[in-house]
Amino acid sequence: MNKKYDLAVYIGRFQPFHNGHNAVIKEAFSIANKVLVLVGSTNTSINIKNPFTFEERRNMIINSTTLPVEVMPLDDYIYEENQWLTDVQELVGDNTNVCIIGHSKDESSYYLKHFPQWDFVDVEYHETIDATMIRELLYNGKLSFIKGAIPGAVYNYLVEFTKTDKYLDLTEEYKFIKEYKASWAGSPHEPTFNTVDAVVIQSGHILLIKRKDYPGKGLLALPGGFLNPKETLLDAVIRELREETKIKIPEPVLRGSIVKEETFDAVDRSTRGRTITKAFLIQLDDSQPLPKVKGSDDASHAEFIPLAKFYDIPEQMYEDHYHIIRKLLDNM
Repeated sequence: MNKKYDLAVYIGRFQPFHNGHNAVIKEAFSIANKVLVLVGSTNTSINIKNPFTFEERRNMIINSTTLPVEVMPLDDYIYEENQWLTDVQELVGDNTNVCIIGHSKDESSYYLKHFPQWDFVDVEYHETIDATMIRELLYNGKLSFIKGAIPGAVYNYLVEFTKTDKYLDLTEEYKFIKEYKASWAGSPHEPTFNTVDAVVIQSGHILLIKRKDYPGKGLLALPGGFLNPKETLLDAVIRELREETKIKIPEPVLRGSIVKEETFDAVDRSTRGRTITKAFLIQLDDSQPLPKVKGSDDASHAEFIPLAKFYDIPEQMYEDHYHIIRKLLDNM
């Protein structure tokens, strides 16, 4: 039977995959010969917003339908949108009769303006389904409340998931974030936080810390932290760098080694709330040995790692720090 489209493309995070997502896939097969599901945020670390890996989400999708859907990973490029668009175009390939399919009231609506060469097909859900609400109930131990909103295969997976250390760690982080936000509940306006991050480079190595506490406990991150009320951004980044790494470089040398700075303000970059950071690129003298560092304060460990290794571990990096580093090192 001839269908209107050769290929329908469905893009989402599917955290987790639910009945609304399944409805979109069924509709896609009714109008297209092939359906390609692109699973986003495949190169991000595990957190309360993105609790499941690509393989876990792929299995959720494949095990929830008998339809021959193709599922592929799609990386995030938070500050390199053209690269993300290029990746989507490459995954679609030479197919010409293509549509983007989704629900206009969720993440799919974001893609409308980005692919003018393809039609957009809006699929309405027959019930109110929200992945954010599903995750909230999951972290609160109310798995039975979401049984009717997710496919049986996904529910069975989540039952086993709640028995894992990974789930326990996520619930602890969820509680931390919930209490953190509650502490600002009395503010007349939703707060905007200001932070700083130090991107220290020397001889093809980058200085990273391991986070000691939630959020992002155990993940690799840039040295940095919150701006104090009575200090400049420059003073703050030097202070945080020295506090968290004990780097054996004099403060005047650190200040004089700053070669670039940039503001990063992606709206959802932090689970703690609206957080804007100023990142400073510090290029140390390549002719000198790597300085000694030691994790301290909010860091359980500090280490210079080769850039070649760094580019292979985006899923181990905290929040958008991987993307900040890529952006600042671009054209260097």
